[in-house]
Amino acid sequence: MPRRAFVLALLSALSVGAWALDVPKTAPPKQASFHISNVLTVKVPKGAKIVRAWFAVPQEDAYSVVRNFNVNVDADYRIQYARDSWGNRVGYIDIESPTRDQVLVKEEFDLTRTEVRNTINAADTRPLNDQERSALAAYLQPATHVIVNDEIRKLAVSITGGEPNPVLAARKLYDWTYKNVNYWVKDPEHLKASPVGSSEYCLRTRTGNCTDFHSLFASPAISTGIPVRMVYGSLLKPTLNGMEVDASYHCWIQFFAPRLGWLPLDASLANIYWEDIPLNDKNKKLVELTTSTGYHGADKAKVEYYFGNLDERRVVWSMGRDLIMQPPQDDGPVNSLPKIYVEIDGKQSADWTRQFTYKELAQ
Repeated sequence: MPRRAFVLALLSALSVGAWALDVPKTAPPKQASFHISNVLTVKVPKGAKIVRAWFAVPQEDAYSVVRNFNVNVDADYRIQYARDSWGNRVGYIDIESPTRDQVLVKEEFDLTRTEVRNTINAADTRPLNDQERSALAAYLQPATHVIVNDEIRKLAVSITGGEPNPVLAARKLYDWTYKNVNYWVKDPEHLKASPVGSSEYCLRTRTGNCTDFHSLFASPAISTGIPVRMVYGSLLKPTLNGMEVDASYHCWIQFFAPRLGWLPLDASLANIYWEDIPLNDKNKKLVELTTSTGYHGADKAKVEYYFGNLDERRVVWSMGRDLIMQPPQDDGPVNSLPKIYVEIDGKQSADWTRQFTYKELAQ
């Protein structure tokens, strides 16, 4: 089974190696199917001359099959699709002299997602060579909110001890991150996430959401020469199946190891399962909704699982930070695109809402 998973991984740019610690090797990867609805409502202020919106659409890879994809706009606006600077397929509309006070975009599709199941042997990889470092240069760059400075470099050395093996170094960074940062949902009265997903904020406060966690993982990883890319998607939680609520978004990391390819990890979920969380009326629902399979106390097997594996209850919306759209936006790089980015008369607007819902389909 590990050999088959490895071959499948090579077929996709999102491919990964394999790590199957507590999963029986003879069991096939899990699979789940969903009907997904993503409704985006953009508010249009009076006097606006042009509204432009770039919206996330489901990405396909070796583990995601999208069917019956359809987008409707509540007026006669032309929808375009193009690739952004990270290669994500993105939907786009522009409206000159809008006559309505809002624009409604509704996308629907069916998704079949397969579990990413792998076995990673650190002895099978090695440090990047010069050719690989040049080819992967884009994944070794910091971003506006993923900072690499002297403090980060010092932190990286203190965590990894200068370990040259990318798998072993990444595992040290993973372990340090989930042990030293607390997901804000554990104590929502005293902890909070940054609004942008910031490595500096996460390092200073030792708390945040999934993007803060993985920004803090990415900064020292980049500084030690490990290529990384942040993946934005949503968890398809059983607890929200069929419910008319916004199921929000989630992000995780892929890092590159020569001879193994792109390997996934989810340090923020590892933090949820690392130790028992005292549950109360303030945090119980938030903790449950942060997971993809439910929370039943500390689970060390899940901590191991989320270094190299991903559950099947996910949809991928985009990858990367500091995105440049096509056609290009006016108001600087887009921090990330898990939902939608809107500009009104050339300036970014946050006056929009999103409702993401889904219903699990029988296999």
